[in-house]
Amino acid sequence: MGRRAECARVEQLLTQAQTGRSGALVVRGEAGIGKTALVEQACSTATSSGFRVKSSVGVEAETQFAFAGLYQLCAPLLDLVGALPDPQQDALGVAFGLRAGPAPDRFLVGLATLNLLAEVAEEAPLLCLVDDAQWLDEASAQVLAFVARRVSVERVALLFVLRDSSAGDNHPLAGLPELRLEGLGAADAQTLLAASVRRRLDDAVRDRIVAEARGNPLALLELSHSTQSAQLAGGFELPDSLSVPRRIEDGFRRRSATLPAETQLLLLVAAADPTGDAALLWRATSHLGISPEAAAPAEASGLLEMDTRVRFRHPLVRSAVYQAATPPDQRRAHAALAFATDPTVDPDRRAWHRARAVQGTDEEAAAELESAAGRARARGGVAAAAAFLQHAAELTPEPSTRATRVLDAAQAKHDAGASEAALELLAGAATGPLDALQRARLELLRAQIAFHLTRGSDVSGMLLNAARALAPLDASLSRETYLHALDAAIITGGLDHRRGMVEATEAARSAPPPPGPPGAADLLLDGLVTTYTDGYAAGVPQLRQALEAFCADDPAAEVAGGGDTRRWHWLASRTALTLFDDDLLHTLAHRNVRLAREAGALTTLPASLLFLAAVSVLFGQPARATDLIAEETAITQATGGVSLRFGQLLLAAWRGQQAETVEIHAAAVKEAAARGNDAEVTLAQVAMAVLHNGLGNYAAAFDAAMRACESLEPPHINLALPELVEAASRADEPAHAAVALDQLNSRAAASGTPWALGMAAHSRALTSIGPGAEQHHRQAIELLQGSRMGAYLARAHLVFGEWLRREGRRHDAREQLRTAHQLLSDMGASAFAERAARELRATGEHPRKRTAQPTDSLTAQELHIARLVATGATSREVAGQLFLSPRTIEAHLRSIFRKLGITSRRQLRELPLS
Repeated sequence: MGRRAECARVEQLLTQAQTGRSGALVVRGEAGIGKTALVEQACSTATSSGFRVKSSVGVEAETQFAFAGLYQLCAPLLDLVGALPDPQQDALGVAFGLRAGPAPDRFLVGLATLNLLAEVAEEAPLLCLVDDAQWLDEASAQVLAFVARRVSVERVALLFVLRDSSAGDNHPLAGLPELRLEGLGAADAQTLLAASVRRRLDDAVRDRIVAEARGNPLALLELSHSTQSAQLAGGFELPDSLSVPRRIEDGFRRRSATLPAETQLLLLVAAADPTGDAALLWRATSHLGISPEAAAPAEASGLLEMDTRVRFRHPLVRSAVYQAATPPDQRRAHAALAFATDPTVDPDRRAWHRARAVQGTDEEAAAELESAAGRARARGGVAAAAAFLQHAAELTPEPSTRATRVLDAAQAKHDAGASEAALELLAGAATGPLDALQRARLELLRAQIAFHLTRGSDVSGMLLNAARALAPLDASLSRETYLHALDAAIITGGLDHRRGMVEATEAARSAPPPPGPPGAADLLLDGLVTTYTDGYAAGVPQLRQALEAFCADDPAAEVAGGGDTRRWHWLASRTALTLFDDDLLHTLAHRNVRLAREAGALTTLPASLLFLAAVSVLFGQPARATDLIAEETAITQATGGVSLRFGQLLLAAWRGQQAETVEIHAAAVKEAAARGNDAEVTLAQVAMAVLHNGLGNYAAAFDAAMRACESLEPPHINLALPELVEAASRADEPAHAAVALDQLNSRAAASGTPWALGMAAHSRALTSIGPGAEQHHRQAIELLQGSRMGAYLARAHLVFGEWLRREGRRHDAREQLRTAHQLLSDMGASAFAERAARELRATGEHPRKRTAQPTDSLTAQELHIARLVATGATSREVAGQLFLSPRTIEAHLRSIFRKLGITSRRQLRELPLS
């Protein structure tokens, strides 16, 4: 009745899953609108079509239990968990509390869930139904949203039922394909009403009920049942302003109020227990002295169904019963459930019920909640840990202990991404009493939240204040905070950037010594302080020692020992650029990606991939960079994150794609400026300098490079100085070229790497004349050949060839220009390659044009998969790296084989895929 189109949409989802085109659908609508009826029909259709159906139901009271909804869905499927790779088995086991281990990243749990569902669907198509998804715990909602965005060919259909709410657009499921249920039309509403009320209705009353129900089927039934006989005969009632769900809830509340007192208490205990475990209900009600016969009136009223599970007719019945109860009765119900819950099997739920049974404060109950928070955090349920800690603080009688728990709750809230809520808790914690260390931790957390929310130029000062306060109390944390302050000062910049950097580094000089042997992060802090206060040359040896320590560290051992330098690998990788050390840069950039992949840390992996992509561009490996950017894009889309642009920007600039570079540059600068991120703005200027040097627009390149060199961040200066020398020397700005060359020579001498010395020789050649210029050109090429910097080597051949052609040495010029044109064409640096082509034509030689390749027909993701498979990686290994299922990889391979006209992996390995 009025739901044919909606039913067809759901049936289409099932049909696609049967044929290996899996997908997800979110059914949205207000309470009572018919979502459950639609889903029940979908289950019936799926079962008759050979689907295996597994379901989970979100419960409002369950939102504090991490992964509760996901476990409800996956528990019946865990017999196949052995088919997953060990890291994924571990992630699910820890998340579900089935084994001990470090807290898993939620996206690694998501990949494990995706592959578990895919394994199940190999036997038969699978329908995963999640009802009342608005009440899923946050961890489960995030994981299932990730899975929904990654399924493609796994014969899995995911159907979510979500009640409309003011927060609906912020739900993790937002953005998935959606089916919104609207009210029934007037004719269908009248038909349903007539079928539910057997006696004849007065027309005016019928019209009034239909109008008030606004097409809501449950409202039509409840309003007709709750309307008195006199009103059905033509009476009227006073109007009110209640929404339809509220009216439905009120109807259920009035109906339950007519039941015997013992039955009402039984209903309340059932409403207070989110598990629906009938045995638990009988134990709890027995403790209250309620006989089993008390359930009969509740069942007869149609409010409750009981067998091995306890089911309310509608979720609104549960909320109506619970909200109608008095606070003392609610506490009695929770106390009975705490008594009935086995503390060894389900200690967290027992602690939760016990806490709900408390009036006032209770240290024992608060301590149990604090322990539950620790267990939740160990499973990766940071949001759940925060909720437990916040409630524990509310129950704590002793002021200093309460303040400590509020501070811990604020930290957990921030770690869970609820930074605004964390600030509110900090305001409460600040009232104390707090000891000196707690007060310093509070200021540190306030600064960390400000960095996360604003990236404002005042954040570095806040972190410095916290670091100073921590110095006599916790040397390790103080030093780490000083390092964070330096990083923040570098990143955020601001109008008074130079003074801010001086202040930050001078303050960091007074950091306390490490309490034990200095670790990699300690060495990095000392090296950065020296670099910014005593100069580049003084800092290089310490920075190199720090980066070598990062390369030698064992992250697994660090975590086991209570420390972890992984969070600083990003800064360490950037520092390798500072040193002009391409070997350390290669090691750390790849290590950063590997560690993030192994941890399943999809929150940090995208930035690591893009940094490695930028490094790959400089190494002259554009195909590798393209693969990494494609991987970052896919992950960001799946996680709902915001994609950074610097990888795409640098790649487009080196390729000479002017329109694309200008477009990305404008968006990147706008976004970076909004975040107050000077470092990204500077990098964008470096990219524009590269673009315009490639195109021969030297005045524009000079302007961009000059702005880039205003940065205080050494990595970006190192990239900008060679661009400035080339642009200035070609744009008739010899004075600026000379100043930039002096800086570059000084840095190269301090660094001593082939990359640094090669770039200095390259730049000297651009500013020299006569035989000295040729010597510098040849020296640059020789040095860069001993480095990993393929892109700069190709440009060194180009400028040498240009110089030789201007000197009239056409034969010698052709040799260099051919090499440059080949290298630059192979790496897709079309603007620089065209420069080489023009010079070759000027010598009388016509350069070869690039011929079309079979791989040109592949998408970026297909090409990435093809390259991985060509290395000998299995589908399961590729799936693990790209956070896809093996079945999806196999589907991509079929498409790749078809496009390339091949039939085997062996043939794929024989093709040129660069």
